Formats: sequence, C-alpha cells, structure tokens
Amino acid sequence: MDSSVHSKDEGLDAFPELFSDAHFTYSMDDITEQEECNMSTLDEAIKQLLSIEGATGAAVVDYSSGMALAQGGSPGFDLGVAAAGNSNVVTAKLRTMADLGLDSDIEDVLITLGGQYHLINVLNSGGSKGLFVYLVLDRSYANLALARHKLNNLAKGITI
Repeated sequence: MDSSVHSKDEGLDAFPELFSDAHFTYSMDDITEQEECNMSTLDEAIKQLLSIEGATGAAVVDYSSGMALAQGGSPGFDLGVAAAGNSNVVTAKLRTMADLGLDSDIEDVLITLGGQYHLINVLNSGGSKGLFVYLVLDRSYANLALARHKLNNLAKGITI
C-alpha cells in the first residue's frame, strides 16, 4: 500500500516530462514560513489519519474550492476527484440546513459503500473553518466506531 503524502504544490514535480518546457514564476522561496509550517502540519495530520486501522486514503479539503490541501494513501481511486465531489456533498448539506433554518454545525457525514466507509469530518473551529477531513476506510479491517473517535480527536488539531 502506498502511504505517501502529497501536498497541493507537489503536483507539477510528479510529471516533470509534461512540464519540461513550461515556465513558472512560482518557487519555493515564495512560500512563507507560516505556509511551510501549515503544509508540514497538514502532512503530519495525513500521516496520523492513515495510521487509523483500516484507513486507505485521507485528505484535508477546502470545501469552497474542492481543492485537497494535502492527501495521502492508496484507496483505489483518485482522491483529488473524490475531494471535489465530496465538497459538493458538504456545500449541499450546508445549503439545505440554511434553507431549513437549522442553526448547527455538521460534525461528520458517513457514506457506506460495499467495501468501504467514507467519512467526512467538517472542521468548525476558527483556524480551520471551510475545511473538511476526508477519510477512506476498508470495511474489512476498520472498526467504524473507533475510526470515528480517532478522526474526531485528530480533526480538533488541524488548523491552517
């Protein structure tokens, strides 16, 4: 199982042959110390999420853009596409709650598939508003209750 972690800015380096003739003005020098700290914090969060028994993939996602800020693991599908799709799930639920006049926060969303659990934990603290954690679990190995408990505890520490 590939448990590598990928930050959003690694994408171009993964396919150097595609971008060999491209010219970019962005460099690692453009990243502030705070942004670098945030990336390492997110990468560490992904590593901790992937250590949950049965976890095959994890991402921290900005639900307004659908962009995965960090992701890792090998769930058997494209986590970036899943992050964008699950952003639609979160925004649709938030819109529905607003239409109903419900004054509450989403804690998590569970999607049960034949062989997997997909957990979406919406981050509601000030330092992480607008983000969610997406965790993919293999149903054969995961303990859903324990995974939700660990995910909730890990999610409390994620800020950007």
